[in-house]
This record gives sequence, C-alpha cells and structure tokens, in this order.
Amino acid sequence: MKIAMLSPISWRTPPRHYGPWENIVSLLTEQMISMGEEVTLFASGDSHTNGKLVWVSPRPYSEDTSIDPKVWECLHIAELFKSADQFDIIHNHFDFLPLSYSDFTHTPIITTIHGFSSPAILPVYKKYNHSTYYVAISESDKCAELDYIATIHHGLDLDQFPFHPGAGDYLLFFGRIHPDKGVSEAIEVAQNSARRLIIAGIVQDEQYFRERVEPHIDGDMVRYIGPVGPEKRATVLGEANALLHLIGFDEPFGLSVIESMACGTPVIAFGRGSMAELIDHGDTGFIVDNVDEAMQAVERISEIDRRVCRQKVEQHFTYQRMARDYLEVYRKILDLRENYRPWGHYEELAESEDHKVKELFVNPGERLSLQKHRCRTEHWTLVSGEALVTVGPNQILLKPGQSVDVPKGEVHRIENHGDIPAVVVEVQMGNYFGEDDIIRLEDDYDRTV
Repeated sequence: MKIAMLSPISWRTPPRHYGPWENIVSLLTEQMISMGEEVTLFASGDSHTNGKLVWVSPRPYSEDTSIDPKVWECLHIAELFKSADQFDIIHNHFDFLPLSYSDFTHTPIITTIHGFSSPAILPVYKKYNHSTYYVAISESDKCAELDYIATIHHGLDLDQFPFHPGAGDYLLFFGRIHPDKGVSEAIEVAQNSARRLIIAGIVQDEQYFRERVEPHIDGDMVRYIGPVGPEKRATVLGEANALLHLIGFDEPFGLSVIESMACGTPVIAFGRGSMAELIDHGDTGFIVDNVDEAMQAVERISEIDRRVCRQKVEQHFTYQRMARDYLEVYRKILDLRENYRPWGHYEELAESEDHKVKELFVNPGERLSLQKHRCRTEHWTLVSGEALVTVGPNQILLKPGQSVDVPKGEVHRIENHGDIPAVVVEVQMGNYFGEDDIIRLEDDYDRTV
C-alpha cells in the first residue's frame, strides 16, 4: 500500500521537544514502514524518517520565525496534492485546510481530527463529510454533526518511557503554559499541599506566564525548567509523585497523561474531555472536579500502584496498536471502493447492453495482469501519462491521444513505467462485461487462476 502521510510543519517530525501532532505522525509513519507499507512523509525538511521524505519548508515555522506559516503551509499541502494520484491513501494530520484540495484527486483522504481549535472551522469539515473519512482521537471529541469511520486513541513508544517503580517527592505540571492547561491551578494545589512542584513546557501565553505563573517561581518549592526534550522527558515524568493535569477545557486526548502513566506516575486530572477514557479513577489516578478535590487526591496518591499505571498503557496505548488500528481503517476504506485495484483504480463512465466505458488510473510502476477475454473487444485511448501496451506479440508505447484495439481473445496488458498515473479511457464492446470474463495468465498480485 502506498501511503502519503501529511504532517504539520509547526515543528519537526519527530519533534525535538514539543509537537504532539508531529510526534504521532512520526510514530505512525515509522511503524507503518516496519509493517511493510510504503510511506511518503510530507513534513519539514529537517524531519527524520525511514521512508521517503518530501518537503518544501526547510524548517518548522515555530522554530524559524522567518518562515511565514500561511505561505509555507499552502506550499506544503500543494506539494502533496500535485502527486496525490500516485498514492492509495492520503492520511491528513494537518487539520481542515487540506480538505479543500480533496476534490482534485481520486485518492481517498483520511483525516485524523486532532481536536477542534474553534467552532469556526466546522463548515469545512461538514462540507467534506461525505467525500472524505474522519478519525476521532477520543469518543469525547466527536462532533455530532460529523460522521467518523473510527475512533483511534494515540499510542506511545514505550521504549522512550521506561517504568519508574519508586515515587519521587515532587508534583509535576507537564505541558504548554496556557490557561487551558491549568498551570496556576497546579501551583495552588502544590502550595496548599506543601509539596514541591516542577513545571515543564513551552510558554504559549506570555501574559499568563508573567501574571499567573512566574510570580510563584522560587527555584525551590516551585521550579520552572522549560521545555523538556526526549532525552530528559522520561526522567522528569517518572520521578514525579503525581502529574497534575487540571485542564480548563475539554481536551481531545492528552499525551502527557499516558506518557506519565507509562513511567508509572499516576495522574490527578479534572474530568473534562477525554480524561475518563485515559484514566481509571482510583487505579491509575484520580479524576476530580475542583482544586479542593485535587488536594485531597494528592494525599491519597500513595494508594495508586505504579505498576498498574504502566500496565494500562501497555495494554491500550502503544504505537503498535495505534498503527494496526489505522491499517485496518485504510483497508476498510479501500474495500469500500469497489473500483479499487492493486494497480490503481477505475471509474465507470457509461454502460449499456452492448458496450461499457471506463476510465483507468494506473499508478506509476504498476501494471494490469496479462489477460484475455472471451466475450468482448476493447479499445484503449491514453489521456495522460504514458503506457506500455501489450497486444498479442506486440508491445506499443502509447502517448496521450494515441489508441489501440484489443481483439476478443487476444492477450493484452497495460503497464505504467512513468512517474505519474497513466489515465486510459477503455471502451468495451460485446455481450458480457462481468469480472469473470477476465482470464489472467500472469499477475503481479497473485490473482491468476
């Protein structure tokens, strides 16, 4: 299967420190490759992958302020869609904007909706609701006005999050510094509980940081250590006594929650958004309603078995499980397309009792089986690309506008050795056009009889 994976370009794929969407894209891409799928990653030029990397923007715009986000996002998306017909599946992790390109390709598009930044973007999702496919990252984040082909929770690479059996002596806030994430609430809980608090993450709201966070930082009871990259992340998470996740919004998922549990650290969270799908109350942490309840949970945190936290993630939140779920969805989408074939796909243009017209899209490097028919003749006209056509003992290289006849009973085949899909209009003449009139003599996909 040929998969185009469209990553955001706000951060590198995989990210150096922050970049949750890019992190998921990287894990999914690399696991798909290890499972034998052919993946082309569209990301920033400094990204890393074992697959093919295609890029327009050399660096992520959140790390290079000279890169204008709107300009380079448009160029980035356009780069994928100019070659969209070469792929079997396009997996969009770029939010709503790529959907506006979806009518320009026959390749099915699956969009993982990593949360809704605003209700204002819903008209785009609603417009393409019936022509593309949506995946939710939690049941709580589903919009009642949209249809979803699946809900797939995120997964982690557990090798990056080793288990820490012993609890540390500090509470932890781990995430972006923003009112939505509950940093000031975490400070309040820690101070009222007389516990040390470590704050780790990027500053996303400077005013909030200056007014609500920075005045409490004393380097002792409240420490701010900035963004934490992969080399320190597991240690910071694993040596905490508990993660405080006192969010002020309905969070679509919450990677830091499962990262913390993977290290054995329980989570105390406000019960909004997806928290009930991630945390087993009383077993892997506590779901609370307010700061007072959070302080009570701090006093009970020793009741939580850190091994149970780890087991929860091992059972439900690995990147291998995530990739298997997505692969199942890819196959389901392709199975839903009755006109999908391993070499590409076709569209039926017309049909009557004595003739049928199809438009064939043969992917680069692919070819139809060497075959013949008992009940029909065929006439092929190449519309775009190039095609090497076998008819009997002859091989003919067709250019756009050229045609060839295939007599009834004659062996024939179309091959595409070009770099773009070969588009062929096929006119069938006869008295029967069923699939069982295809006699395959040779086939690259093990369909010979």
